[in-house]
Amino acid sequence: MASAMTWLKSNKISKWLRIIHRDLGFLMVGVCLVYAISGILLNHMDGKDPAFKTVEEELKVPVGLTNEELTVFWSDHSDLPVLKKILPIDEVHSRLMLVGGVGVYNSATGQIDYEMHKRNALIYWINKLHYNQVKGWSIMADFFAVSLIFFAVSGLFIVKGKKGLAGSGKWYLMVGLLIPILYVMLA
Repeated sequence: MASAMTWLKSNKISKWLRIIHRDLGFLMVGVCLVYAISGILLNHMDGKDPAFKTVEEELKVPVGLTNEELTVFWSDHSDLPVLKKILPIDEVHSRLMLVGGVGVYNSATGQIDYEMHKRNALIYWINKLHYNQVKGWSIMADFFAVSLIFFAVSGLFIVKGKKGLAGSGKWYLMVGLLIPILYVMLA
């Protein structure tokens, strides 16, 4: 351990660690924001995908329409979402498959309840990158992961003296390592 510390104390190594840490840090800002923003959104989903906004609507139509009659009624109203098809659920209810949504028709009451899902493009693509669902992104994700390892390790040796690893930094390091260990043990 002492020889490793002596090697890292050399000014050349320290200088290169700072340069690479700094420049790689600037390079990774965009990717870091993608993972950070997406991570916060995904942590607070509460059962709803943050990439989509759901709008619920109600509509009163004539009672007792057959699926064919409901299709004709729907197509006569251009202000309604595009209807793909209607599927029977039971004797009274039918499922409306809409472009970008879904609904239910109650033939006994004439009530249609439907919801439309509108996509927030920015959040949608940030989440797709976070989940590694974009072709070719895994190369960037791996590079980012290796960069994070480099940031963690090189950051240990950039600060010297009382605030560095030999000083108070070692206590922060121990607490930082203990946080996930204790969480897993106590969870």
